[in-house]
Amino acid sequence: MNIENIRLKNIKTQQKIILQSIFNLVSNSTLKSTQAQQITQTLVKTVTAIEEICFNKQATPANLSRSLRQIYSWMKFLTDEVNLQLHLESTFRMQQIAKKMLVKHEQQSVKLMIEFTSFALLYKVKRSGDAAHIIVNEGFINASEEVMTALVESAFFGKNQDNTRLIRSFASSEEYSNVLLELDLIAEVIAENPQGKFYNLNELFDKLNREYFAATLAKPRLAWSQIHTYRKFGHYESARDRVVISLTLDNDSVPEFVSEFVLYHELLHKYHGTNWVEGRRMVHTREFRASESKFKLYKEASTCLEKLATGQSSKRGHF
Repeated sequence: MNIENIRLKNIKTQQKIILQSIFNLVSNSTLKSTQAQQITQTLVKTVTAIEEICFNKQATPANLSRSLRQIYSWMKFLTDEVNLQLHLESTFRMQQIAKKMLVKHEQQSVKLMIEFTSFALLYKVKRSGDAAHIIVNEGFINASEEVMTALVESAFFGKNQDNTRLIRSFASSEEYSNVLLELDLIAEVIAENPQGKFYNLNELFDKLNREYFAATLAKPRLAWSQIHTYRKFGHYESARDRVVISLTLDNDSVPEFVSEFVLYHELLHKYHGTNWVEGRRMVHTREFRASESKFKLYKEASTCLEKLATGQSSKRGHF
């Protein structure tokens, strides 16, 4: 059922209010937990309302128009406490970089607004009089200070070769694509069905749990995505304790051990958790990679994924 013409009352206005609340919060000297909780409550309330409207229309958020689906997925993404924390910290870091840069160029009177959001561009800037509004793709929330500085400098003073190289390099990274895929999958996973056409994720999990986790790992929710991907083949959503595997791997041309390996990789995210280093989220730690290499057909599976990715794209696949 197509509900592209459904009216979600004031949803874009609500997004603007949330973005302004986020910027107001990070503009204070300290990030107050109560204010962050209020933002979370607003996000949850809005997301729940959207899902209820879709349910009443016998549809899902995947049936929304592209622009509304993008807003819904962005809000749902931020209902994850870890994602919201990273979003807030990144907004704060970029604000500090921008303020210093404006002072350095004697433009401290400029009224600043910074937002990270989900949209098609890497970044854009709106200048009007003494106001500057920098809009950055959500994929940059885990970017380094160097990359954020390049973004701000490009937004304020125009592009140059070095900054463009830094920005594009990060936009081609696993950290960036991880965020974008999670945003895509939020609305695209219509039904959590572990049974694919060729492979059953429940069966693969049981096998991996016995072989690598001594049957002690609690089973997360398992689902095949409703889209084919060629840069990233799986994702673990900690807030929902859900592993989503790309539909690309549910194919008789893909060996079972390859699908097993991607699922194993995502289960390691659940097993090892997230580490924070200087405000940045680190998931592929040394310990993680050591566990990953214990997969019995590690080299063969990695080679297959490399071929699968490069056969469809000029860029290396990630998962």
